[in-house]
Amino acid sequence: MDWVTLSLVSALAQTSRNAAMKSLGHKLDEYINVFGRFFFLLPFAGAAVALRGVPAIRPSFYAACAIFAFTQTAATLALSKALLYGKIGVVTSLWKLSIIWLVLLSYFTLGETPSAWGLAGVLIALAGVYFLNVSRARVSWWEPVRHILSDRGLRYSLISSFLYAPSVICFKWAAVSSDAAFGTLGAYTAAMLLMLPIALRKSARHFRQVPAHWKGFAGLGFFAFVNSYAQAEAYRLTLTSYVESVKQAEILFAVVIGYLFFREREGLGEALLGGTVILAGIVLLILAG
Repeated sequence: MDWVTLSLVSALAQTSRNAAMKSLGHKLDEYINVFGRFFFLLPFAGAAVALRGVPAIRPSFYAACAIFAFTQTAATLALSKALLYGKIGVVTSLWKLSIIWLVLLSYFTLGETPSAWGLAGVLIALAGVYFLNVSRARVSWWEPVRHILSDRGLRYSLISSFLYAPSVICFKWAAVSSDAAFGTLGAYTAAMLLMLPIALRKSARHFRQVPAHWKGFAGLGFFAFVNSYAQAEAYRLTLTSYVESVKQAEILFAVVIGYLFFREREGLGEALLGGTVILAGIVLLILAG
């Protein structure tokens, strides 16, 4: 399977995972939700390791997993809150700004300088975020920006996008230090162990409710695994930025799922407009790079 197909599979699985997180978040809370995502991914990752065997592991693997645990846990908690308070289509579109932070992080850590076309892509993507709330410009030009900073769902989505970029770098680091299956198992075992005491403290009462929602958590774990495994395999085949550019298709998947399953029809035009503009800007940014 080539990296483009793997990236599209990852994008679709990620959208399905977010839909499952949103559904469970309304029934339980974000802490048990995030713990469930990490924990229920592990049996699928373990089965993949059993089928493929344990690979050669580089020493850097353990550092990658440790840093991933902190960044991914924080990013996922913020995303879970964003999905709880916001519309899945809008949240996903805004969350995709993480690719911009990823490019900027690569600039400061690797010395990669974006071209003029790359900077144009950044500006177009930021314009897409504005268009997500373009109707608020009737109040004032500043209102869409103010709304992103004041609305809980959008604010948490923006925070998650900041944290996602370093977690991507660490996840690829873990995958290339072992393989896709073992990298997924190791990285999410570390994240689960970090999340466990947080969930026990914040959401102990919900642990007894997990068996009643086992189908939802099993689906969440499966889609989370497919997303991570396909993503890791794609990372091993090509540049991270290429994979993330193709995964922007998730924006349109999310708008469709929000429309069909969560009845998110108000502001659908804005979500499609903003998502499409962000998609165009990020594709331009990646191609320019």
